Amino acid sequence: MVERFIATYQRLLRSTDYETRRYLYKDFNLNSRVTGLIGPRGTGKTTLLLQYIKNELDDVDKCIYASMDSVYFSHSSLVEFVDELYEVYGIRYFFLDEIHKYSNWNQELKNIYDSYPDVKVVFSGSSSIDLVKGAYDLSRRGVIYRLAGLSFREYLDFRGIIKYEAIEYEDLLKNSKSIQAELGSVDRIRGHFKDYLSFGYFPFFLDSVLPSATDDIQIESKIDTFVYSGKLFRIIEKTIYEDISNYYKIKTENLDYFKRILAYIATIPPGELSRNNIAKNIGLDNKTIRNYLNILQDTGLLALIASKKAGSNLLKQTEKIYLDNSNLYQAVINEIGYSSSVGSIREIFFVNMIRNSGRQLFYSHTGDFEVEGSVFEIGGRGKSWKQMREKLSNGYLVKDDILYGGNHEIPLYLFGFLY
Repeated sequence: MVERFIATYQRLLRSTDYETRRYLYKDFNLNSRVTGLIGPRGTGKTTLLLQYIKNELDDVDKCIYASMDSVYFSHSSLVEFVDELYEVYGIRYFFLDEIHKYSNWNQELKNIYDSYPDVKVVFSGSSSIDLVKGAYDLSRRGVIYRLAGLSFREYLDFRGIIKYEAIEYEDLLKNSKSIQAELGSVDRIRGHFKDYLSFGYFPFFLDSVLPSATDDIQIESKIDTFVYSGKLFRIIEKTIYEDISNYYKIKTENLDYFKRILAYIATIPPGELSRNNIAKNIGLDNKTIRNYLNILQDTGLLALIASKKAGSNLLKQTEKIYLDNSNLYQAVINEIGYSSSVGSIREIFFVNMIRNSGRQLFYSHTGDFEVEGSVFEIGGRGKSWKQMREKLSNGYLVKDDILYGGNHEIPLYLFGFLY
């Protein structure tokens, strides 16, 4: 039976030829004996693992890739699988995808770690599978990487429009004008940015490219947004009805509440959302809503933004609630027949890029957000300092629909180059 895994692995490896790689690829390594790759569905974890095997490991015949949702694991244990491949085929690198589909994953990974000192295990799983919380604390034995969706910078790279190194957050604030001078000259960059906000966050947009009659297919080709949206909704369905259902042990009859919460949040401006009005509209108590919102954030469907208080304690109560990314927001809005809010899209993008780049972001009572001591107000071309509650030395206006900003004014799209 394990021969089928070997044949599938070799077939997948032959078909993996993407030269463009995710932002995490350069930092990803197997220096630890146990390595985890965590992230929402659809962000490209499988491709990253296969690229790594193909490009970075000297002997691919000592590796195996296996998806843990295989029916094989319904009657055979992971330990038995590893033992046979180790003893019979000399496999020393085990890449285990969809680890959260295997019920006893944490205990058996610990057993493998203890029993096979010359084996390295790499696993991938849903965002909700956080090994720091694992019952057997595998985090002490390995390293966990987290993969987010595409940044705007990566989207431009994947479409063959421009290659540009990620910008450090501090450089973006200090050297914004010189960066604007370079990127503002990219042909149609504002148009590409609008496209990205609708269908550029998940790498599978590449599977939705329509044929083009032009020579420059990468740049001129269009995306089949119907196909893209269909895949995005399948991610939502699988996240709720498989990941949340199985990992959080939510009753089947309660799973539809998660879809209702997403739809309701999409229709209300973030500043007007609260747990109370969500609970009232959905028909659940506050405690349950709090739990469901945290689950939706853990699985990559929501972003919950808290306020920062003076001193060492952070306010735990959520101040603003967003759908996780602009693609998700626009897909849900279109599905339920509401008009999208430009203001919501701008804020969702800013929050998403800052958090994905590894920075802490808080709700601000002075501007819209605070990031590492700086305050940001998000708006369109007409946003002015008069609209900010105070003009601060550490304050910035972040404006959409512009290519170049003035003092303490930064074009919104530049934040898409942070990772």
